[in-house]
Amino acid sequence: MSRVILVTGAASGIGAACCRRMAAPGTAFLVHTRRNAEGAERVAAGLRNAGAAAEVMLGDIADPALPEALVARAVEQFGKLDVVVFAAGFADKTPFAEAPDAVFAKSLDAVLWGFLRTARAALPHLDHGRILAISSFVAHVFRTDVSTFPASAAAKAGMEALVRALAVEAAAKGTTVNAVSPGYTRKDPGAHAALSAAQWDAVTAKIPLRRLGTPDDVAAMVNFLASPEAGYVTGQVLHVNGGLI
Repeated sequence: MSRVILVTGAASGIGAACCRRMAAPGTAFLVHTRRNAEGAERVAAGLRNAGAAAEVMLGDIADPALPEALVARAVEQFGKLDVVVFAAGFADKTPFAEAPDAVFAKSLDAVLWGFLRTARAALPHLDHGRILAISSFVAHVFRTDVSTFPASAAAKAGMEALVRALAVEAAAKGTTVNAVSPGYTRKDPGAHAALSAAQWDAVTAKIPLRRLGTPDDVAAMVNFLASPEAGYVTGQVLHVNGGLI
């Protein structure tokens, strides 16, 4: 295999788009999802149609044992690991004053701890590899006319800080570590969305490019950062948000 790629949260949306963008003959994918087996199998079938090998693994990324199991499965199945794309996560817009500790713990466990454990498990196997974390504009955009996501913001901001710290250590192995921070991104048809249809229309008017992003907009950036051409880019947070500030 030319490249072995682990993508978490890959059954739909950005994770699935990243798989499709990087699919090529000679590549192999471990497609992770928490419980959407049907979606993950559909993504895997598309990868195989593109000439790639693909396996599916289910589990909650907040489970402390799962990240190591994912990495072990990828290495056992395909013999190595070259790229990790951490796209697992969810949006929580519970207002700060109404959010008990459990709301923040849920986001931190899935996003910050999930990424930390996945990167920690993967790094020993990566030589001139790539680690990519999918962050979010919610860690950067705080305006009275835009919904805030306090728990998600805390988790994603922590993840971005870890990306920068890990990039320094991973550089000794020639491995780059970066984050991609999407703006408002259109969901797959029928998928759960944190905002109502009216709210989606309202936020579109606040985006300078006057449209929502697509999963493929984000996947294009991930594909570049995972490529040889991005070998001198590390410790960065790249924004794909239509100019939203």
